[in-house]
Amino acid sequence: MAIRPVLRMGDARLMQRAREIALFDTPELHTLIVDMDDTLRAQDGVGLAAPQIGVGLRIVIFGFDTNPRYPDAESVPYTVLINPVLTPASEEFEEGWEGCLSLPGLRGLVPRWRHLRYEGFDPLGQRIDRTVEGFHARVVQHETDHLDGVLYPMRMKDMSRFGFTDLLFPDRAEASE
Repeated sequence: MAIRPVLRMGDARLMQRAREIALFDTPELHTLIVDMDDTLRAQDGVGLAAPQIGVGLRIVIFGFDTNPRYPDAESVPYTVLINPVLTPASEEFEEGWEGCLSLPGLRGLVPRWRHLRYEGFDPLGQRIDRTVEGFHARVVQHETDHLDGVLYPMRMKDMSRFGFTDLLFPDRAEASE
């Protein structure tokens, strides 16, 4: 339907808590999901939250088979997740490099729960309940943070591990973040 502009860090709308979605299977919701998907694919992203395109609703999309921005990451099943609730499934954290469509050209080393349970709804209002680990868990946490006005640099412990992708990874030929 439409590729929408992605808000960048500094836009106050990215700092707000998104509202719960009360009505499922509506034309407006389906149009939003198509626009989010079009935008995600145009940016070669692995996930996108509605607030990143200026829509203050609790909906995220994520998933890919392979992705040029994360060439070593395992695939993640395509998911539309509405009103997500996250619960750590273990005490284990791991650090990993993250980028964000709202922080183009940057990467940072971010600690995240390694094992995670997420619950929510699909666009038809059917329950989703999954327990995941690794990169899948990282992506869900990153995207869900957007729903609470949190960008990944706010989670970082060591700002010396934050910078421009081309300088941090000079041997990796990536067009953009």
